[in-house]
Amino acid sequence: MRLVFFAVLSLLLLFVDARFKYLESTRTVVFILIYPLQRLTTLPGMMWQHIGTYIETQNRLIQENTRLREQHSVDAAQLNLLQVVQAENTQLHNLLEVQQRVSYPMQMAEIVYVERDIFKRKLFVSKGAQANVRPGQVVMDDMGIVGQVTRVYPWLSEVTLVTDKDHAVPVQVLRNGIRAVVFGSGDIGELALRYMPVSADIQTGDVLVTSGIDGTYPAGLPVAKVIKIERDPAYPFARIMCAPMAGVDRHRYLLIVSGLPELPPRPDPGATADDKTKNANKQKVP
Repeated sequence: MRLVFFAVLSLLLLFVDARFKYLESTRTVVFILIYPLQRLTTLPGMMWQHIGTYIETQNRLIQENTRLREQHSVDAAQLNLLQVVQAENTQLHNLLEVQQRVSYPMQMAEIVYVERDIFKRKLFVSKGAQANVRPGQVVMDDMGIVGQVTRVYPWLSEVTLVTDKDHAVPVQVLRNGIRAVVFGSGDIGELALRYMPVSADIQTGDVLVTSGIDGTYPAGLPVAKVIKIERDPAYPFARIMCAPMAGVDRHRYLLIVSGLPELPPRPDPGATADDKTKNANKQKVP
């Protein structure tokens, strides 16, 4: 009887509520009262869901960060390689322009080895006797003189840099034509202009070019720039330091100058004027 009574009462309340909306306010009050309890009961599930989402997102970000770091390393290596290729391309283009600008023949060579002894300013290039390279030939880049071939092997050549302490180059000041000799100091970035009087007209910033009077170096090739001058009246000569114009410690490709016109041999200091004339006539006879 109770079950029937309450079942009928429930149906009656459902009908009245659906028909006349009498229990709308009651439902609202009950919802407000039980809403905190609903939120409290769903809180553990929501917290677990948020924790799972956070862990998943964190793992995904870590993996993405690792992938981006690896990609950055690959891109950085490719960028460095591209910069090296661009630098070599620029230098090769400059060397080609130098070859087209001068009248004497040149051949390009690649630096293969560098002397391990830090006190020797020498390197080895990829052209030797098979390419008709001879000792004494000039080696340069697109900026100026790098050195001179001092020893030739079948497939390699040894080049002594202008900065070697035993190397000397006849030069002249481009501004006024004063002739001098610049010597290597053993330092890769320094040359010395020796035996110049204190009163010599040389200024900081002057460019030194080959004079061409020795028959080895073509005239007019840049060699060095004056960077420091010390004049002390107590000494007869000024101390003049220069910086090489060429990249003696840079670049990978160089030019070997060949085919320069040979100068007549030096006269014997003990020979007479008649002997000199006879020798000159003999040289003219085919």
